[in-house]
Amino acid sequence: MTKRQNRMVLVGLLIAGAILAVTLLLQALGSNTNYFYSPTEVAEGKAPTGKSFRLGGLVANGSVKRKDMTVNFDVTDNKNKFSIEYTGILPDLFREGQGIITTGSLVNGTFIATEVLAKHDENYMPPEVADALEKTKQSKQ
Repeated sequence: MTKRQNRMVLVGLLIAGAILAVTLLLQALGSNTNYFYSPTEVAEGKAPTGKSFRLGGLVANGSVKRKDMTVNFDVTDNKNKFSIEYTGILPDLFREGQGIITTGSLVNGTFIATEVLAKHDENYMPPEVADALEKTKQSKQ
């Protein structure tokens, strides 16, 4: 083979390697994404079953029930409620009427949370929760 043919083979291999690397990177990133859903979207069946995703809204008043380390509560976006079960220690700022985001998956119609995040002060609400509440408010009008 000539020098030119050797160079062309090398360039072809480099391009194929770069395409393979980008493809593997995109697959790895795609499998680790957690999409956010509001209680209304979960009730409408838009959330994946058996896959991890984030669910957020306001903790419904009077819905928190504790049994040992397991806590059951409802999250609402003022249109629909959704039941959540969490085993572990809740954040100090967790309370009824509080904006939260949970990470977990749907199991038999109940959201089993692996993580619960609460807002950190009186002025902050997670952007996803604020957007979901705003969409609900607009759909009611």
